[in-house]
Amino acid sequence: MRRVVIGATAVSMALSIAACGKAGDDKDSDSGSSSSGDKSIGLLLPDSVTARYEKFDKPYFDAKVKALCSDCKLEYANAAADPAKQAQQVSNMVTKGVKVIVISAQDSAAIKSSIQSAVDKGVKVVAYDRLAQGPVSAYVSFDNVKVGELQGQALLDALGAKATTKSKIVMINGDDADPNAGQFKEGAHKVLDGKVTIAYEQSGLWKDTVAAQKMSAAITQLGAKNIAGVYAANDGMAGGIANTLKGAKISGIPLTGQDAELAGIQRIVAGTQSSTVYKAFKPEAEAAAQLAVDLLEGKDIKSLATETLTSGSGDKVPSQLLTPVSVTKANIKDTVVKDGLYTAADICTAEYAAACKAAGLQ
Repeated sequence: MRRVVIGATAVSMALSIAACGKAGDDKDSDSGSSSSGDKSIGLLLPDSVTARYEKFDKPYFDAKVKALCSDCKLEYANAAADPAKQAQQVSNMVTKGVKVIVISAQDSAAIKSSIQSAVDKGVKVVAYDRLAQGPVSAYVSFDNVKVGELQGQALLDALGAKATTKSKIVMINGDDADPNAGQFKEGAHKVLDGKVTIAYEQSGLWKDTVAAQKMSAAITQLGAKNIAGVYAANDGMAGGIANTLKGAKISGIPLTGQDAELAGIQRIVAGTQSSTVYKAFKPEAEAAAQLAVDLLEGKDIKSLATETLTSGSGDKVPSQLLTPVSVTKANIKDTVVKDGLYTAADICTAEYAAACKAAGLQ
């Protein structure tokens, strides 16, 4: 089966991204009419702390659905990192008459019964970015094991000659309730095991504050001078870890990330984070929109979902997987800037002007 490949050079975006304010954690609003109808599609996202969901995923998804189906109604809700709230949101959308629900599960196992209930009522469910348990019709995401491999390799590359079995690495993984976190971890271990020593490993729960606390504990346990590098599963946690490292006067060691958040890119420019992973939001959101509209219209999705993955509940799910890209200071211009995710001006604010100039971004 063929794989959909989205590389930095394959994603063509001529975009002007409208500035969006950060949504509050209690956000639970609709982007369309709440009336029921035969052409109603719902989008459920897991949290508003992770910058990508409100700023990129939602608007890209909405725009693509409207382009494919001008008379489709759109419903939207954000779980604000609350699995119980997301379960209620699924129920609300079924009550409103939504025919297809696209969901990025806050807790892939906890949402299973809600998905089953929706499917029992004739609703099609697309798992977005995270493979939810239950009878979902399709799944779209990136190759998440590959994401972990890219993170691990970027860490080794940044360590250079210091990448030895004596080098002690701190590993702060994502939330165990998120199946992606396990896949990132799997991929990273595939690359790192046997080449460095994972001396401290904990979950950061996708929270910068938790990750900062775990990093502080690692420093206490291992000693500041004994830490060669840090694996952080995403940019949000990397931000908390970077602050902890600065407070402990630890500098010049590799720190990974993921999601290519603006703050993460700026830390890479400044040298306080060594890498991130760019998962182009636009093609992922548009792929989910295409799957949703095709399911709504009763079309075959085999040409889109060309792979099959097994979820935590044992369900075989037709899947569309895209390819992630590692980002370091050397290729910021050729990835997130070239694709229009950010402009040089977005990255190179006054605080980062000098570093940007040194990096060739200005």
